[in-house]
Amino acid sequence: MKYILALDQGTTSSRSIVYDENLTPLASAQQEFQQHFPEPGRVEHDAKEIRDTIFSTAREAVRKSGIDPKSLAGIGITNQRETIVVWDRRTGEPVHRAIVWQDRRTSDQMSALRDAGKEALIQSRTGLLLDPYFSASKLHWILREIPDGQSRAASGELAAGTIDSWLIFQLTGGASHVTDVSNASRTMLMNIHTGCWDSDLLNLFNISKAILPKILPSSGHLGTATSDFLGLEIPICGAIGDQQSALFGQLCDKPGLVKCTYGTGCFLLAFTGPDAVASANRLLTTVAWKIGGSPLQYAVEGSVFMGGASIQWLRDGLGIIQSAPEVNTLAAKVPDSGGVVLVPAFTGLGAPYWDAEARGTLLGMTRGTTAAHIARATLDGIAFQVADLVEAMRKDSGKKIASLRVDGGACASDLLMQTQADILGTPVERPSNIESTALGAAMMAGLGAGVWPDVETLSRIRNIERRFIPETTAKDRKSRIKIWKRAVKRAQHWIS
Repeated sequence: MKYILALDQGTTSSRSIVYDENLTPLASAQQEFQQHFPEPGRVEHDAKEIRDTIFSTAREAVRKSGIDPKSLAGIGITNQRETIVVWDRRTGEPVHRAIVWQDRRTSDQMSALRDAGKEALIQSRTGLLLDPYFSASKLHWILREIPDGQSRAASGELAAGTIDSWLIFQLTGGASHVTDVSNASRTMLMNIHTGCWDSDLLNLFNISKAILPKILPSSGHLGTATSDFLGLEIPICGAIGDQQSALFGQLCDKPGLVKCTYGTGCFLLAFTGPDAVASANRLLTTVAWKIGGSPLQYAVEGSVFMGGASIQWLRDGLGIIQSAPEVNTLAAKVPDSGGVVLVPAFTGLGAPYWDAEARGTLLGMTRGTTAAHIARATLDGIAFQVADLVEAMRKDSGKKIASLRVDGGACASDLLMQTQADILGTPVERPSNIESTALGAAMMAGLGAGVWPDVETLSRIRNIERRFIPETTAKDRKSRIKIWKRAVKRAQHWIS
């Protein structure tokens, strides 16, 4: 029996899972790490803490699985995508905290580029829109802030990359400074049509190519973890951004198939195959993956910044729940939100609005409003944001999606999933294994290691646990969406 170790590095925690060759999860381990908020709108991580939590969870998962590490065919890595790390190539030490995808500190730079008429160029080359969400402006900021950043980057003294690059560098003892095409496509520095770093974009952001990793396929040999990791050398055979990984894990490998991952944020992706389809409704065109020597595959994506993080706000910010799952019990105490609407734009609004200056807005409260109503409005706010993305995709394609495939921790909430089906007017399909992100990384690694000969071999693994059918009327749905749109307008451009 061959085994795969999947390393799933997320925004709030690191997790490792051991799978057998039938993609049965044998053991897992998870560890949260600290979030740093040095100023309003800024979000940072300690890259060494990320490394340490990945290493410790991997060792724990392998130990709990009872397998001999010698039987591991390969390692697959999936990760939060746009978060950027800069480190000293010689020492392997970060020169600044990682700047997280949620961070908005470069909003002014993005506005200046937009005013200078650069968005059309960037969108045509990268499929992305001008927003501080992506890595390029964050990397430019770090190099500007640290002493001699630009010159150290140009000389090769510094290395930079998204979290996959950072982990692979650490796992290989500095031997491999690489990334995969899916992660590179989120930096705003890679041309998605060629799969290479784009010199015009590098010049635009004043970033030297010398600091950037080599771009490789998502499945194949990306490096070899040293014996310091698990006691022997193990090949790294897969790396893919978390949302692309979930798309693959849901086996959305045919044009038109759509998934949404409910994690810290919510991410809706529709697979488009070898065609990089441009959106007319402010969605993103992104690389889905590249397997070995096969052509690049693409997807259209919409991103919601505050999904499960909205529930964390109820817990950590308001203190009305003690743990995230409690939101379901609290919200179920009332039949609806009682007219309360939460627009969770705490870090701005993502697609299709792309408003970095929007802020969280709680509307419609009365003296009768309770914590239960706010909890219910929070779940509604997540579902409405996803519905906005689905509507944008419908406008782009001219077609209504037949169903929505869901995964991620928050999709375990029956109440949230039923709310989602009601607001969409579309069935929602939840698989037996809702951890599609780690599963996709395991699948990529297994393909790269030769555990399975092709994607078709994997098609047997998808199992639907529950299908949520819309229970509301079209009239009610339309009325609720109208109120939501009014609330969004109130939240937009709040700090401009």
